[in-house]
Parts: sequence; structure tokens; C-alpha cells
Amino acid sequence: MWFLRRMLRISWTAKKTNDTVLEEAHTTRLLISKIRKRQATFFGHVMRREKLENLVTTGMLEGKRSRGKQREKLIEGLTDWLKAGKSLEAIEATKDRKKWRTMIANAVKQGT
Repeated sequence: MWFLRRMLRISWTAKKTNDTVLEEAHTTRLLISKIRKRQATFFGHVMRREKLENLVTTGMLEGKRSRGKQREKLIEGLTDWLKAGKSLEAIEATKDRKKWRTMIANAVKQGT
């Protein structure tokens, strides 16, 4: 964002949101969508392997929760990005590779 503001000669004191700067530059946030895509592909890989990693990423381990605000789970962030509704739908979609890949491709096309 700093680089775009510099290219467009927007002063650092100007109160413009990042979204308006992106619209002026006629571009989108590519880094965030690439990160989300890689997270989703990794999540699909882990969920198809039904081992310890599967339990850790879904958060179904036994034990006490830590105090304070709970961290957002990977699956919650991905279901919001994929617009899958519930996390169970996303987990079931990982079993079918074609369906999972089309969900990821649609989410990348829509942007962040």
C-alpha cells in the first residue's frame, strides 16, 4: 500500500482508505488472495489425510482452553473466505478434490 500511495502521489496525511487507493490504482490485493489460496490448498491436503494434523487443524483435541480471547481457527477463516456457510460443509468438501478446487477458484475470482 505504501508503494501505491507513493506512485499516486497521495500524501501520508491525506485520509484515504486503502480501498480507495486500490480503486484509484485499478488493482486488487494480490498477496492476501495468494496466501488464502495456499492456506486452502494446504487445508484440503491435511483434511484428506485423516491423521494428527487433521485433529489439530479442526481443533478437536481434548484439554482445557487457554484464558482470554480465543484465537481464530484456520477453518473459521477459510469458511468465511470461501463463503461455505458452516465449517462442516468445508470439511466435507475437502473429500472431493474437484469440488474443493472449484470452491477455491471461485473464492480467488471474487477476491478478498
